[in-house]
Amino acid sequence: MKTSQDTPQQLTIRAADGYPLGAMRYPAVGQERARLIVAAATGVPQGFYRRFAQHAAARGYTVTTFDYRGIGLSKPDTLAGFDGDFLDWSRLDLAAVVDATATPGVPLLLVGHSYGGHAFGLLPNHAKIAGMYVFGTGAGWHGWMPLVERLKVLFMWRVAGPILAKKHGYLAWSRLGMGEDIPLGVYRQWRYWCRFPRYFFDDPRMGAVAEGFATVTAPIVAVNATDDLWAPPASRDAFMAGYRNAPWRGVDIDAGKAGFGKLGHMGYFRPHAQPLWDGALDWFDGLGKVA
Repeated sequence: MKTSQDTPQQLTIRAADGYPLGAMRYPAVGQERARLIVAAATGVPQGFYRRFAQHAAARGYTVTTFDYRGIGLSKPDTLAGFDGDFLDWSRLDLAAVVDATATPGVPLLLVGHSYGGHAFGLLPNHAKIAGMYVFGTGAGWHGWMPLVERLKVLFMWRVAGPILAKKHGYLAWSRLGMGEDIPLGVYRQWRYWCRFPRYFFDDPRMGAVAEGFATVTAPIVAVNATDDLWAPPASRDAFMAGYRNAPWRGVDIDAGKAGFGKLGHMGYFRPHAQPLWDGALDWFDGLGKVA
């Protein structure tokens, strides 16, 4: 039987500019070992990560999930005319979640999925986080992808995406069966940066971002499945090189040989991937800062 301590708590966290973000907190079962934030992938609502959050809570981690502005519990009545982009998601939204979750004397950790691995380096307050474990983070460039997936992605960027964005005023991604609809500012940045082999690190206008990533010194583990068509290991290595002063380690997972069947880009947080979750939590346990 669940107790009140085990029941997730819905809450509202105000972003740095006051925007209300829908969040869920999963209290640690037993003695709290650390606090853990889940930074989601683009267009993926926080509910997708609930099983992982429950699993981590059962191992003594207080877990906070949340939706970036324009997504899930943080979306307005309509995305048409809505203002918000990737930099807002990190510098305003995730940064506020970090501040709201941090507690003196309790380690704060981050699990990221895809964009979540980008967001860490964009944070103004990343020094509050003792370590990150990220799944499926990559540079986004189509050239890192297998040929068939490359052609699909180019069709999305050059044909389907522009049509949907022009018609609706946002990327109506749900019409393609690929996730939640995405604010126009996020879509435009995403489409532009995916032109570059090293994503926004190759954008000459983003030099300050590269310098910000260089200030990250927390340890990082970056896990990528070899069947992740959007973020294969080569794509990860191209992006993660931006964390040039952080001790980071890449881990390649052959899903078939490891007994997962398939992982792809979304399978890291599906129930059959629970051994990967335990790998992340075991690594957090061993950081030394976790009691």
